[in-house]
Amino acid sequence: FLEGLRAPTTGGRIAWFGDLGGHLPVEPGILQLCEAALGRFADVSFQTEALVPDFDFEALWQAFVTLRQASSGCALKAHYDDPLKRSLLKPEAVWEVEHALQLTAPQIHAATVRRSSWHKTLLSLFDRFDLVALPTAQIFPFEVSTHWPTQVAGRAMDSYHRWMQVSALATLGGCPAVNVPAGFHASGRPMGMQLIGRPRGDMAVLRAAAAYETTLPWQAGA
Repeated sequence: FLEGLRAPTTGGRIAWFGDLGGHLPVEPGILQLCEAALGRFADVSFQTEALVPDFDFEALWQAFVTLRQASSGCALKAHYDDPLKRSLLKPEAVWEVEHALQLTAPQIHAATVRRSSWHKTLLSLFDRFDLVALPTAQIFPFEVSTHWPTQVAGRAMDSYHRWMQVSALATLGGCPAVNVPAGFHASGRPMGMQLIGRPRGDMAVLRAAAAYETTLPWQAGA
């Protein structure tokens, strides 16, 4: 496995999704750090092109919410059904279960169709690109006492996980992804960048990440 990572990468093309054309609220400074990181990729023969796919990203998020409720919500139902254990569930877990109980088969089917459509969209992009890049998060690390961010860049979050919507794209696409360090906020808080590759293209994704690490202005893993 490690021998595979030592093989030199031949470079390639990266599609930079950014904030999906303004769809994602992103804390100031994050996009700039990622774009600087993409600039370092040029040192290892990767070229970047800004691109926003023609896709309904709000509908995709709602598909994610539905599928998450159908999986994690149903998995938690055994605890929800036990009065003693229900009192131990946090509100977000109860929310998942109670919404799962309201789902219908057509709603779940529609969500799977939307997920398949996104998968096909990514496959078409991988005809032209080797990687897709996105910020790892939409907000810099926050105080541990914060339950969850209720707003990002002035936009209210309508659920406990909406603030990390950007992380759902690789999951729904069924693609391998790796996080690489992008840089630091002026206050020292770190930010990363996602590199998403072709289905079953794990090694190519890891090789690209390893090549990127050689360009970092700080010690990787320090």
